[in-house]
Amino acid sequence: MSRLSVVIIPTYNERENIDTVIGAVLAVAPSLQVLVVDDSSPDGTAAIVRARPELDSRVFLLSRPGKLGLGSAYIAGFQWALARPEVANIMEMDADFSHNPEDLRRFLAEIEAADLVLGSRYLDGVTVVNWPLRRLALSLGANIYTRIVTGMPIKDATGGFKCFRRAVLEAIPLERIRSDGYSFQIELNYQAWRRGFRIKEIPIVFTDRRVGVSKMNRRIIWEAVWMVWRLRLRPMRGGRRPAGGRA
Repeated sequence: MSRLSVVIIPTYNERENIDTVIGAVLAVAPSLQVLVVDDSSPDGTAAIVRARPELDSRVFLLSRPGKLGLGSAYIAGFQWALARPEVANIMEMDADFSHNPEDLRRFLAEIEAADLVLGSRYLDGVTVVNWPLRRLALSLGANIYTRIVTGMPIKDATGGFKCFRRAVLEAIPLERIRSDGYSFQIELNYQAWRRGFRIKEIPIVFTDRRVGVSKMNRRIIWEAVWMVWRLRLRPMRGGRRPAGGRA
């Protein structure tokens, strides 16, 4: 059975970016496929995906009825990928080129000896380009706060560039995850860490989006502030790491 990796890209109004980023991802390796989860973007993002010649072979589209949030978009993407037994690895990536598609090569290499690979902006100092100082301070502070409250030994728990072995997501009760934005990324990492999966951080350079508008807002920030305490105080539920490592 072939071992494929699916790169999940959630979109809302990413018309300017989506065609180029899909092409860049597919060029990295023939084992990569792309799943775009689009929340009925009014700018026609989904139509551009449908026009790709690789549609339904290496490019797939999951259209949702409205703007339902980043966390639920990833959950829907995870469930889609887990329903396909030939998928070995499931990856998260932004549509706006803040994540460099070329880094996918390193994720594919590192996942051979890990269960979850995280792209870190803070592993080798600060590797963020074009962010205003206020947003950088907010992100750094959120990660320090998360490490203190949860005890997770992760430098960048809020990043959204990562690669899971399918066994990790199979062990996490995805139907119970309700968080979004920053807190969604923290919760997934915490669930994997508490279950004893091997987590590897690798340095990435994060570049602020080329075009379009950031989806960050105050509600997402405050959700993360309170969610880390909920994780710390809530008993763990769901599956544990399977014996023997790789599924």
